[in-house]
Amino acid sequence: MLLLSIVTWFWWQPALERCRTFELGWIAEIYLRNLFLMIVVAGGLHLLLYTFKNQGKERKFDSRDLACNNGAFLFRNQVWDNMFWTLASGVTIWTGFEILMFWGFANGYVSFLSWQENPYWFVALFLLQPIWGSLHFYWIHRFLHWPPLYRLAHGLHHRNINIGPWSGMSMHPVEHLLYLSTGMIHWVLLSHPIHFLFHMQVKALEAVTSHCGFETIMAKDKEIVPMGDFFHQLHHRYFECNYGTLEMPWDRWFGSFHDGSVEANERMRERRQRIFRKKD
Repeated sequence: MLLLSIVTWFWWQPALERCRTFELGWIAEIYLRNLFLMIVVAGGLHLLLYTFKNQGKERKFDSRDLACNNGAFLFRNQVWDNMFWTLASGVTIWTGFEILMFWGFANGYVSFLSWQENPYWFVALFLLQPIWGSLHFYWIHRFLHWPPLYRLAHGLHHRNINIGPWSGMSMHPVEHLLYLSTGMIHWVLLSHPIHFLFHMQVKALEAVTSHCGFETIMAKDKEIVPMGDFFHQLHHRYFECNYGTLEMPWDRWFGSFHDGSVEANERMRERRQRIFRKKD
C-alpha cells in the first residue's frame, strides 16, 4: 500500500499547480484513477476467488455462495448490488475527499510537510496513521450501530452476511462520508500528500481485501498472501462485536471483542442483557 501511494504521487497524480482551481480535467483524472484501482483490486479478487474459483472453498470463511435472486439486494443479486454501491457511491465520495484535500494543498490551506524539513516525522506518520485510522473507525463504526443510523445507512452494508470482495466498500453514501472522513485529519496534521494518499488508499482498498471472504490466497496448496479478516468476519456474523481493526485492541479495551468462542458468545449475550435492562 505504501508503494502504491508513492507510485500514485509521482506518476498518477495531477500536478498541484493544476489543483488550485476546480477544473474538470484534473478532477476526472483522480476519479478515473480511483475507479481503475477499485476495479482492479475488487474485480481481480472476485474473478480469482469467485468466478475462476482458483482455490474452491479452501480457506473460505462461509461455504455458501454469494446471494443470487435475493430481494434484499438491488437487481436481486448481491454482487451487482455491491458493485453499484462501491462504484457509484464509494469511488465518488473517495474521490471527493481527495479533490478537496489536493485543492487545499495547492492553495496553502493545508500545511505541506517535506522530507527535507523533518525526515523523522515524515517516516513516523506512516506508522502513526494506522493508530488514528483504527480509532476513528472504531467509534464511527459504533456510531453507525446506533439504531436510527443503522436503519438509515449501515444496514445496507450488513445485508452482506456472507461477504465477498465487492462487499467491503458497499455502503450507503452517509456511511461512505463518515468512514472516509478519517482522511480529514490531514487538514490539521502537518503531512505530505503521500501520507494522505496512503491513508485514503488503505481505507478504500483494504476494505476490499478484508472482506474478500477468504483467509488467504492459495497457490498449489500453499498459502501465498494473507487476505481476509476473521476478526471482522465475526462482526458480520454477530453484528454487536469487533467494531474496530486489529491494529489496535480497542475492542478488548472497550469490551466488544469476540474471538469466535462459546465464551465470547456468552459475554456478548450478557452485555446485551445489561443494555436492555438499562433501557427498561
